[in-house]
Amino acid sequence: MALRTAAEYREGLRDGRTVWYRGKQVDDVTAFGEFDEAIAHSSLAYSISEVHPDLAVADDGDGPYTAFYRLPRTSSDITDRGRLIETLSRMGAGTIVLKEVGSDALFALRRALSGAALEKAEAFYEQCCANDVALAVAQTDVKGDRSLAPHQQPNPDHYLRIVDEDADSITVSGAKVHTSFSANADEIIVLPTRAMSAADADWAVSFAIPVATEGLSLYVSPYLHGTRNGFEHPISSRHKLLESLTVFDNVRVPKERVFLNREPELAGPLALAFVDYHRFTAVNYKLPILDLLVGSAIKVAEANGIARAGHVKTKITELVTYAETVRGCAELAALRARSGGNDVALPDPLAVNMAKFHFAHGFHAATATVLDLAGGLVATGPGGEDWDDPATRAVLEKYFAAAAPAEERLRLIHLIGDLATGPWGGYQSVLATHAEGSLEAEKMQIARAYDSTRARGAVDEVLAASRG
Repeated sequence: MALRTAAEYREGLRDGRTVWYRGKQVDDVTAFGEFDEAIAHSSLAYSISEVHPDLAVADDGDGPYTAFYRLPRTSSDITDRGRLIETLSRMGAGTIVLKEVGSDALFALRRALSGAALEKAEAFYEQCCANDVALAVAQTDVKGDRSLAPHQQPNPDHYLRIVDEDADSITVSGAKVHTSFSANADEIIVLPTRAMSAADADWAVSFAIPVATEGLSLYVSPYLHGTRNGFEHPISSRHKLLESLTVFDNVRVPKERVFLNREPELAGPLALAFVDYHRFTAVNYKLPILDLLVGSAIKVAEANGIARAGHVKTKITELVTYAETVRGCAELAALRARSGGNDVALPDPLAVNMAKFHFAHGFHAATATVLDLAGGLVATGPGGEDWDDPATRAVLEKYFAAAAPAEERLRLIHLIGDLATGPWGGYQSVLATHAEGSLEAEKMQIARAYDSTRARGAVDEVLAASRG
């Protein structure tokens, strides 16, 4: 077992991987300025071991390894995992960092598989623990015409598929989208995106592969392109993710790395196994964003001198209720955790999906409330260069002072702008709607997970009593 440093993690990315950005190939992701913030951000998943060793380091007797990869066996383990995810996200200013999603996939493989496939998943898991591997997950296919099943698509590569097989390997073709961290991870775990029928057997595939594999190309999204001033963008000047279209052009995968090979009956269960962990990760990494929204609302109301107004108190109370309901459901998911397949504990799916649905359903109203309290300076206020100029700063200090000094007030307002508007705020708005599953997907899981026995029984008891 071993724990890598942030510097060792960064050095490991210099492996000749094929990455494209804004129409040009990137020769070395560690030497490309546009990726600096993202790699530094993901490095927090390694430096947390030094800052919070009690949370971030596990040791089962064979040496220390990252606690993100510790298999949860009990409700207490799930609670500890939630605390670890929240702590790392807080270090990243409310942005997911790196190891969370990969560990969700590792747990899903361990829980959903059996026989020889489980043995291969266990061997890969041990490799990840021993080498402190940085994992990305490619699950979402590009899907093409969503009214059609994988085998019905005019372009069969709109779902990743097996195109060839020999005694030692499979060859895959197609693409995945929304692959977070792909350009700055060591390995990618590929999972099915949906349930499949027997006719979709070629598309029922799961495996793990190094990012620097021949035929694998990453087309990284340019969102948050360019550098940002820290005065105006206190979050997005320091924290960023790399998301990609992940293209497999006849990629050969050794069979010891293949977990699902034309087994459509397992595609749906494996996809859902990942979702059950991934949405628990989602609600815990989003807790620091909720704290930022509530805290900035309170502080900007004080800075603007409106904190005592009745309508302001009401708005802040509503924000607190929203944030603490999400937190409460996340904690309930851990408390209700139960043993899953192969003795891997599972967060309660009902509470997890309630938490995720409540977060997504209320996020846009919450950001609108914070913007209401901040005022129009979010859009019309001065910038970092203005503040850096002594003569201009004197004017700003005079005219933007309120119940708090101008600098405190302006920095709060720019924080709110970063949180709720612009590229980073817009990114969070899209994540709230689509990341880790849509609102409709969460509602479906709530309906599946809810056991109506108690509610039905309550009705039966009252009706029985009324009959005498």
